[in-house]
Amino acid sequence: MTSLLDALPDRAPRGRRRRRAPWVLALVVAAAVGLGGPVWLDARAAARYPVTADEVAAGRAALAELPVKGRAPRTGYEREEFGQRWADTDRNGCDTRNDVLARDLVDITTKPGTQDCVVLAGTLHDVYTGTTIAFERGERSSEVQVDHVVALADAWQKGAQQWTPEQREAFANDPANLQAVQGRANQQKGAGDAATWLPPEKGYRCVYALRQVHVKHGYGLWVTRAERDALAREIDRCAVVG
Repeated sequence: MTSLLDALPDRAPRGRRRRRAPWVLALVVAAAVGLGGPVWLDARAAARYPVTADEVAAGRAALAELPVKGRAPRTGYEREEFGQRWADTDRNGCDTRNDVLARDLVDITTKPGTQDCVVLAGTLHDVYTGTTIAFERGERSSEVQVDHVVALADAWQKGAQQWTPEQREAFANDPANLQAVQGRANQQKGAGDAATWLPPEKGYRCVYALRQVHVKHGYGLWVTRAERDALAREIDRCAVVG
């Protein structure tokens, strides 16, 4: 059974993480408290990405500690404020984008002579949309993009303006804040926070909210009131196992 700890990324390439979990218990619980059909459907979707009670409790505790403020002006924001795009911050010989592709795609093919670094092709089981995408480097590269779970512009308006350049570059390349996703969904999200955009795949929203909370908590960022409420709502909908 996968959990949030499995869903939160590290540098090591892995195969497909998602396993379809039994969701009957979630439906029984929904029925027992008198909830209607749409909630059953949400419970079924959420059960594909289960988390533990400890993970939910940790997420709620971290969310409670996030400062609630208004959004600061976007004045001065440029992508370059977060350093070199896809830098090799862990000094493993591969840039961050290739690290994330190798981690999140399965059945990958790498370019010869690059020490298995440059990903040429693979398959993405996209957590944002629930679709499967065949990735191929070249003209179709943009069909799979690497998303900052907490968008850089959002971070800029909620505390990152005060960071050093080194801190911003580390944030932009932190694998815990990165996810290979469908390019179209990434473009639709833009710099949105949880109050303005959530993954179309409803079952993943719990994990997405927990990831945003832990990233913001870890980096000392704040949230708006609407964002906090949206994050709390999705965490309350988590499918808990174990």
